[in-house]
Amino acid sequence: MIQRSLAALLSLALLAACGDSSGKGADGGAPRGSTSSGADLTGAGATFPYPLYSKWFSDYATARGVKINYQSIGSGGGIRQLSEQTVDFGASDAPMSDAELAKAKGGKVLHIPMVLGAVVVIYNVPGLAQPVKFSGEVLAAIYQGQVTRWNDARIAALNGSLALPAQDILVVHRSDGSGTTFVFTDYLAAVSPPWGMKPGKGKEIQWPTGLGAKGNEGVAGQVKQTPGAIGYVELAYANQNKLSTAHIQNAGGEYVAPTIESVTAAAAGSAAKLPPDSDYRVSIVNAAGAGVYPISSFTWIIAYEKQADAAKGKKLTDFLTWALSEGQAAAAALDYAPLPESMRTGLAQRIATIK
Repeated sequence: MIQRSLAALLSLALLAACGDSSGKGADGGAPRGSTSSGADLTGAGATFPYPLYSKWFSDYATARGVKINYQSIGSGGGIRQLSEQTVDFGASDAPMSDAELAKAKGGKVLHIPMVLGAVVVIYNVPGLAQPVKFSGEVLAAIYQGQVTRWNDARIAALNGSLALPAQDILVVHRSDGSGTTFVFTDYLAAVSPPWGMKPGKGKEIQWPTGLGAKGNEGVAGQVKQTPGAIGYVELAYANQNKLSTAHIQNAGGEYVAPTIESVTAAAAGSAAKLPPDSDYRVSIVNAAGAGVYPISSFTWIIAYEKQADAAKGKKLTDFLTWALSEGQAAAAALDYAPLPESMRTGLAQRIATIK
């Protein structure tokens, strides 16, 4: 039942404008996605949490009668639409920069972590006996166009006797403003000094090589249909498309598979170190600790502290409170990690400041 539900949600995602950071359809018209007719709240942003958010919004409408329309257009689009006050809330897998916060027209923006997720490296190399292992340095070299074949000595050295084919690697990356890209490049910059210098990290970067695709759905679809391809997506998209996922070397030298447990391990230490007045704009990539999956991240709802519409503000805070309590139970079944209990009290206090 869970797999069928997730399949339905991701099928809907394929119809949404998940990669168009402008929030418009291909013809430049109205944003695609769920209809806003009769919606009590509207939001836009990250594709990374879209499968879970879709379930949350559906469950919340059933439980509370509040309809939430969400446009899955990418984190960059969500930040822009919130900044322009065209939506009631945004969603992003990359925290807003100080410069972006300064441009927001509605005043102070709050970052509310909702769940944790993994950015996974997917690949299409049929017939391998076990998952491919990558270090951050080798991944950076692939995405810099320096490692171009699957049997390159640098990949082979990490994978023992695994019979890697003499096949070209087709690099696939996001073409839109993407929080998933931010998390992936944040990791590469943390583990590869050359990558940190250029092209660096961000929602949008100048890719040295590869083919662009819109949204997590676009990257997953491109890798699935192209032998030899490699890409990066949120874990739910890899699992639903039955794509192979790599084991990634963490800060302790372990090669770790992306799982709910390994993502939770990445957050545990970071959450404990957050100060009481944290604004929650924190990175947990390459976190220390045993069993940690190193390309893990929070995903945030972003909203103005002072709401222009009191009634909508109350509906938004009620939903956020529900999502951080009852909603967390749905996370694991859709390949997201619930927030640590230690964070939820502080987040409840943060939500209470929204007026």
